[in-house]
Amino acid sequence: MNAWHRYDAPLLPEFLERFEARWGTGTAPFLDPELHELPVPRAQWVNADTGAALAVVPVWTEDDRERSFAVIYLPPAGGIWLLRPGITDYVESRQEDDVRLRNDAFRKAVDHARAFIYDART
Repeated sequence: MNAWHRYDAPLLPEFLERFEARWGTGTAPFLDPELHELPVPRAQWVNADTGAALAVVPVWTEDDRERSFAVIYLPPAGGIWLLRPGITDYVESRQEDDVRLRNDAFRKAVDHARAFIYDART
């Protein structure tokens, strides 16, 4: 039986801490739920046996309208991995076409995360 299960509470603080430990303070505003007024699509899982965690989150840099989804894995021994789900770029807006593209990109990233979970041996 697979020990992975959905985790629906706010993002684990560990994602933000490990990301900033590797790439610097302030490099992950997309992992800080306190900075967002609007909910953004996110999915996360934890492995009850190992303590590993996995999240799908929208990421951006200077232009917060141009985003993509990242799949971030926290191995049980520490560190952080960015898994590549392929092209998941979208523009953040309320226009119907943009929302549809965002939802498609999110589904693609979640499918990639699920494939990793169910193929993972951790």
